[in-house]
Amino acid sequence: MLTRFLQVWLGEWPPPGAGITVVGHPARDKPRWDGAEQLALGVTDADGRGVLSVPPAHRDAVADLVTGLAAGDAAAVLAARLPALLGRPEQVCFTGVFRWSQTPAPLPGTGAWEPSDGPDIPDWLRPFPGEVLIARDEHGAYLAGVGLKPHDVSGIEISVGTDERARGRGLARRLVARAARRIVAGGAVAVYLHDPANTPSAHVADAAGFPDLGWKVHAMAATA
Repeated sequence: MLTRFLQVWLGEWPPPGAGITVVGHPARDKPRWDGAEQLALGVTDADGRGVLSVPPAHRDAVADLVTGLAAGDAAAVLAARLPALLGRPEQVCFTGVFRWSQTPAPLPGTGAWEPSDGPDIPDWLRPFPGEVLIARDEHGAYLAGVGLKPHDVSGIEISVGTDERARGRGLARRLVARAARRIVAGGAVAVYLHDPANTPSAHVADAAGFPDLGWKVHAMAATA
């Protein structure tokens, strides 16, 4: 299932050889799930082998940039040169931790699924299509929530956020595990991405059944 998702998301998988393979993928010329631009997107495994997906018109120039790069050098070179090479010098290229699961942790469920355009939904959850998973207190106030990014029917990314006053209760890991179980039951792979420096997010992923296998995601996007 992961292979199928990456083939659709990136345009090719598995990578045919060592290092990073650059693929010209028509999907990079189209808006992503939320309508935003995503001109560069890649995944590398624990050995630094992977695929970087860019618009077809830029494939050769980007391939020249990454050819021969060692695994440890790729992130720095992409961050420094890729945005300008793709004509978006105002954007940033970042590297995050790429995790996935088809066996979420059997944690107790929490929260309820609510329409993302319903009343009392936090602003950060409103862009997610369909339903979002929300934990509330006894008065109905928001405590924590999960939104699902439908990259493809074969792979759905989980995004989670917890109100500061509700942290430390284990809500995030229970919400993520419950959301992942819904994704897997629907026949897709559940995906979880986070900044390498975000230790709390890493702990949530570990507890929810998303092990860190040394894989990375490389993406380019506009700054907030």
